[in-house]
Amino acid sequence: MGAHEGPTLITSVQRAFRLLEAVGAHENGAPAKQLARETGLPLATAYHLLRTLVHDGYIRKLDDGGFVLGDKLQALHSNGRGQALLSRVRPTLAALRDELATAAYLTFYEEGEIRVAEIVDGPRAPRVDLWVGFEDAGHATALGKAVLREMDEDSRKEYLSRHHLADLTPRTVTSLPELLRRLDLSPLAPAVTDMEEYAVGTVCVAVPVYSGTTLGSLGVSLPVDRLPRLDEVRARLLPIASRVTRSLSLTI
Repeated sequence: MGAHEGPTLITSVQRAFRLLEAVGAHENGAPAKQLARETGLPLATAYHLLRTLVHDGYIRKLDDGGFVLGDKLQALHSNGRGQALLSRVRPTLAALRDELATAAYLTFYEEGEIRVAEIVDGPRAPRVDLWVGFEDAGHATALGKAVLREMDEDSRKEYLSRHHLADLTPRTVTSLPELLRRLDLSPLAPAVTDMEEYAVGTVCVAVPVYSGTTLGSLGVSLPVDRLPRLDEVRARLLPIASRVTRSLSLTI
């Protein structure tokens, strides 16, 4: 029995891909009979595969009986584009890690949250233990504060209204007026710092970056005993952030 399962499964996958291609060729949808004809599939086979693809979210059935591509397939396309963009900047992040012997981080502000998109670390440049997610720690990290500082006033106010300023270490700023004051008066602007506010023994510096119109941040983490190098690190981050923004903003 096992000898027949492989080819059967492969054939089913191939037929499903042919159906997806046919559906994708019809922006306004196409009925099952037309899709079966275009793919050369028996109508019963086309119906079965279409039902499966609809159930899994790869295809959506319209009220008129036609089929169009579903949200899950659109999400895969979007994720694939995001991975392609990140692949452009990974070598730059790796070079930054090797030059400064620090872990390098990239975040984006998406769907109302500051999220880590990439971390490039190594044996000589270990990453910070992300023991609290960025959804709850934007106020306590240089990466999060770089995004907050770059936001317009209304966007920043809206974000902070949804996020409690959690006390993560003895140095975390939990007063909203004080946080806003520090964001506006950062002595290293446009860079911002995290002085053991997220993790005791670790300091971070970050600067804003953009992927098209999407705001993000680029930063590194350092052991607190390397604090005297902060100005040097900032000086290297600024041109590299500009390079990352250019790479991320090129059309794929």
